[in-house]
Amino acid sequence: MHQLWLIPVLPLLGFVANGLLGRRLSKPVVNVIACGSVLLSFLWVLKALIALGTFSGGLHEAYKEHYFTWIQSGALNIGVDFAVDRLTAVMLMIVTGIGFLIHVYATGYMAHEGGYYRFFAYLNLFMFFMLVLVLGGNFLLLFIGWEGVGLCSYLLIGFYFLEKFATDAANKAFIVNRIGDFGFSLAVFLVVIHFGTLDFAAVFEKVNAMPVESAAGWMTAIALLLLVGATGKSAQIPLYVWLPDAMAGPTPVSALIHAATMVTAGVYMVARSAPIFLHSAHALEIVAVVGLATAFFAATIGLAQTDIKKVYAYSTVSQLGYMFVGLGVGAFSAGIFHVMTHAFFKALLFLGAGSVIHACSGEQDMRFMGGLRKYTPITMYTLAAATLAIAGFPGLSGAASKDLILEAAYEHSPWMYWVGVITAGMTAFYVGRAFCMTFFGEYRGKPAAHGHGHDDHGHGTPHESPASMWIPLVVLAVLSVVGQRFFPIPTFLEPIFPLHEGEPEAWLEYVATAFGLGGLALAYLFYVVSPGLPEALAKTFRGPYRWVYNKYFVDEFYDSVVISPTIDGSRALLWRVVDAGGIDGVVNGIGKTASGVGAILKRMQSGSIRSYAAWVVLGSIAVVAYIGFRGGVL
Repeated sequence: MHQLWLIPVLPLLGFVANGLLGRRLSKPVVNVIACGSVLLSFLWVLKALIALGTFSGGLHEAYKEHYFTWIQSGALNIGVDFAVDRLTAVMLMIVTGIGFLIHVYATGYMAHEGGYYRFFAYLNLFMFFMLVLVLGGNFLLLFIGWEGVGLCSYLLIGFYFLEKFATDAANKAFIVNRIGDFGFSLAVFLVVIHFGTLDFAAVFEKVNAMPVESAAGWMTAIALLLLVGATGKSAQIPLYVWLPDAMAGPTPVSALIHAATMVTAGVYMVARSAPIFLHSAHALEIVAVVGLATAFFAATIGLAQTDIKKVYAYSTVSQLGYMFVGLGVGAFSAGIFHVMTHAFFKALLFLGAGSVIHACSGEQDMRFMGGLRKYTPITMYTLAAATLAIAGFPGLSGAASKDLILEAAYEHSPWMYWVGVITAGMTAFYVGRAFCMTFFGEYRGKPAAHGHGHDDHGHGTPHESPASMWIPLVVLAVLSVVGQRFFPIPTFLEPIFPLHEGEPEAWLEYVATAFGLGGLALAYLFYVVSPGLPEALAKTFRGPYRWVYNKYFVDEFYDSVVISPTIDGSRALLWRVVDAGGIDGVVNGIGKTASGVGAILKRMQSGSIRSYAAWVVLGSIAVVAYIGFRGGVL
C-alpha cells in the first residue's frame, strides 16, 4: 500500500496543531506548521504517483486502498476507500501544488491581521476536506469532502466576522450551496436505490453494461441532480450569486478556494460521473447549455465592475462555464485541462490583485488605483502574464485549453462556438480593462499607509509586496505561460477520456485568437489611449450600462421573489401560527391546566390540623366505600 491516507491527514494534523496551540505559538511556527503540512502532502502525492508509474506510462486503471468498512446494512457496504487514477492525479497535483503556493503567499498577506493562527488552521482544514473529496473512492466520501469544503468556505469568507458584510457573504455562500447540495444528496440516494452501491468502480461497471437512455429516465434524473449540486459548488446559473460576494474573505481565500480548487469540485464531480452523463438522453446537453449561458452572462457583468476582486470573481464564474461547456459537449479532457490552466492564471490574478490591494493600503476600487507600474513592477509583469493567458494569447496556457473547448463546441453545435468566442472577446476586454486601470495612467488613490517611498509632497507611495508574496506570483506566472507544455493533460487523460480523432479546422483557432487580441486592444484603447471614452459611452448607453453595472438586479430579484416571501411567510405562518399558536399554545395550555389543578389542590394544604384530620377521615371513608362496592358488600 502507498498510504494514500497520509495525503489528507497531513494538513489535518496542521489544522489540529494550529487550531489547538496556535494562540500560544509565534507566527513563524504557525507558518511552518501550516505551509509545511501542505508541502509534505504535495511531496507524498509525488511519491505515490511516481511509485504508481503515473509519469512513466502507468496508472491506466484506478489504484484503490481500502481502510475499513464504514456502513454495513444488508447488501449495502460502504467503505472508507481512497482511489487514484489519472483524473485524481491531476486534481491532487493542482490542490496540493497551488495550495502550497497560496499558503506561502498568505504568510505575507495576512502578516498584520488578527486571528492569524485561526486563518491558517481553517486553510489546512480546507485542504483536508478537498483532498478527501478528490481521493474518495465512492460517492459518500466525495460528498463528505464536498460538505467539508463548503463549511471551510463559510468560515473563511466570514473570517472578518466583526464586519457585517463578511458575515452576510458567508451566510449567503452557505445557504446557496446547501440548495445545490440537496440536489447532490438526492442523486446519492438514487444511486443507492438503483445500483445498490456507492462505490465508483461498481456503479460505473453497472452503468456501462446498460444501454443509453432513449428518453429521460433514471440516468437522466441522477445526472441532473448531480448537475444541481455542481451548479451550487461551481457557481453556475442559477446558483452563481454567492461567489462574487465571497470576495469579502481575505484574498488568499479567493485564490485558493474560489478560483483554483473548491469551485472546480463541481467540474471534477461531473467528469468523475461521466459514465452516468453519457448514458443519459439529455443531461450532457443541459450541462453544455448551462455552462455556455453562465460563461456569457457572467462575462457581460464583468465588463462594468470596478472592484478588482469582483472583476476576477465574475471571470471565475465565466471560466467555470467554459469548463462545463467542455464537459457538456463530451470533451471531458479539455474541460479538466482548463481546470488546470485556470488554476494557474486565476490563482495568479487573485494573488496579483491581493498584491495590488496590499500596495494601495486595502483599496479595491480600480478607479482609485492607476500608475502602479512605477511602484509594483513584479506584480505588474506577473499580472500581465495572467491577463494574457486568460485572454487566450497564442502559446500561453489559457489559449491551449480554451481552444480545445471551443473546437469541441463547434463540432457539437456551431452556435455554441460563436457564443464562446464572443465571450472570449469580452473576457479579454475586462481583464485588459482591469490591468490598464491598475497599472497605467497616474496614481489616483489616497497616500499609501505603509509606503516605502514618498512623493514630492511627502506622501507615502504604493510599494511592492514582500518576497513571500511575489515569489508565488513568479512561479504561477511561469506556469501560466508554459505550464501546458509540461502538463499535456488531454494526452495524459486518454486512458479515461479518449482523445477525439480528426483535425479541427484551423480557422477556428485563428478566430478565437482574433477575438481575444481584439478585446485586449479595445481595453487599451478605452483606458489608456482615450480614457474618457468609457465614461462617455456609459452616459450614452445609460440604461444598458445601469443593468450591467448592477448585475442585472439578479440579487434584488431573488430577494423579492424568494428571500423576502420566505422570511415573511416564516414569520406569518411558522412563527405566529405554528410556533406561537400551535406549539406554544399546547405547551402553555398544559401549563395553565396544571396551574388550575394546583390551585384546587393547594386549598387542601391549609396548615390546620383539624382540616387535615377531616380530609383523612373523608379519604378513609372513600377508600372503605370503594372496597365495599368492589367486594359487593355495599
